[in-house]
Amino acid sequence: MGEFALHGRVSVRMLRHYDALGLLVPAAVDPHSGYRSYTADQLSRLNRLVALKDLGFALSEIGPILDADVGPDELRAMLVLRRSQVSARIEEDRTRLAEIERRLRTIEKEHDMSDLQFTTKPLPELTLAQRAAAVTDRADIGPVIGPMFGALLADAGRAGLDTEQPTVAWYDGDEDEIRFAAGMPLRENESIPGYDVETLPTVERAVTVVHRGSMETIGDTWQALMQYIGAAGLSPSGRCREVYISTPLDDEDAWVTELQQPVA
Repeated sequence: MGEFALHGRVSVRMLRHYDALGLLVPAAVDPHSGYRSYTADQLSRLNRLVALKDLGFALSEIGPILDADVGPDELRAMLVLRRSQVSARIEEDRTRLAEIERRLRTIEKEHDMSDLQFTTKPLPELTLAQRAAAVTDRADIGPVIGPMFGALLADAGRAGLDTEQPTVAWYDGDEDEIRFAAGMPLRENESIPGYDVETLPTVERAVTVVHRGSMETIGDTWQALMQYIGAAGLSPSGRCREVYISTPLDDEDAWVTELQQPVA
């Protein structure tokens, strides 16, 4: 449930609410622990649910629309109408507008991600100097992890490490919180004062894909990766990672990031 909330860009609390209303029911519930599980193909319904809610539809109205399988074109028409209203509101509503546009873009890209190349490969053991954090809402990750990486690069430079090498983030979660860390690979005898050292174990099998562009659209690529994994009959297994191969400070649209999801 935590992974589905992470990749669906909603909170676990909202998933529980949608489940209680019968709008998005888990694919399975463990009879012993009560933990809820979702499948990758449920991301499409979640995208439409959140888009319709942000368009102003009452939750009681959304169920029949979802069951009617409203397509991206109809949702876009609704969004354009809503956008003209939202744009006139105060600054806090601008954040909602940006989220509507991101959600719509995800819906439109569901069947247009053919340029992505998915690769199945092992991941080597990786020792990181890192700082970790946890949040209860996915929307809080960016404001937290961004400054963490800024401090990491500054501290690594002062420690004499190669700050041009790719940095790494890992993510994990459950029904209560999303855990993550900002890290830099360490060679033998290297360290950064004040940072924890953790070794990510070798992963025998992971599905990876390269995301090109800013962090604003990386969620679309993560969804495509999770849908590919589901279609291949695989299951996520363990922490997912982001390896920031190229991150020019003056052009975030030129960033190159490899997404890595261990699978079983």
